Amino acid sequence: MNILVTGAEGQLGRCLQDCLTNTEHKWTALSRQDLDITDATAVSALARDLKPDVIINAAAYTAVDKAESEQDKAWQINAEAVRNLAAAANSTDALLIHVSTDYVFDGSAKTPYLETDPVNPLGVYGASKLDGELAARESNRHIIVRTAWVFSEYGNNFLKTMLRVGAERDELKIVADQVGTPTYAGDLAATLLRMAEESVASGIYHFSGGEACSWHAFADAIFKQKASLDTAYSVPHLVPIGTSDYPTPAKRPAYSVLNDTKLKQVLVNHSADWNSAIGRVIGKLGQN
Repeated sequence: MNILVTGAEGQLGRCLQDCLTNTEHKWTALSRQDLDITDATAVSALARDLKPDVIINAAAYTAVDKAESEQDKAWQINAEAVRNLAAAANSTDALLIHVSTDYVFDGSAKTPYLETDPVNPLGVYGASKLDGELAARESNRHIIVRTAWVFSEYGNNFLKTMLRVGAERDELKIVADQVGTPTYAGDLAATLLRMAEESVASGIYHFSGGEACSWHAFADAIFKQKASLDTAYSVPHLVPIGTSDYPTPAKRPAYSVLNDTKLKQVLVNHSADWNSAIGRVIGKLGQN
């Protein structure tokens, strides 16, 4: 296959490149410096030139709090740019794989969200990503994958932040009343590639990175694995706090666990485990 990846410098984009390096696919990965996906003319011209079979959109505006004050920018990247990619995909009969988020839900559920559950984003980030889903559906062939709490050895994420601040402080206050499913970007990247290779039917799918947990439990797992890999490491004391104790410009969903049964039905032997991925990521960070 001939695969085009946007958002090449992000967590998912970097992991996609790692996965593609070990395949025989022809592929091109472009960063925002290489291609402004908000420029419809540029996107269309590139599609005509490359003639991709698959476009994987790993680009996104993910600054949840800043989105409240940079609404235009969030919508341009998360929605209008996706509309450009959908049009480009149609022009070359390509499959568009677009990554969305748990933030399209309001977090009021008590059981894991299904793809068919009502959406109700709480802020600009979630609303712009939801509009991006609608834009992706303008592609004749499209796969939309919602995911959550992404981490990896690349970019900025919760795991890397915890390791950094944990080395600076003896005590950390971590939110314990928000529940979700951490997701290793490498697992997600491998799954997106499999979905393209196995010609999964168009539609919305949920990718769950493993068992549900709180941010506090996620942090605890990170530090325990760090300590097991480095016996000299001093684990900071973790204090559970409520969301109300850590106010932010954007409201977060309290419960954003995604049900991935549909994905497991179409991908044989699909599985992901964020807990085991933590050790791999910490090991890679140590090598770097």
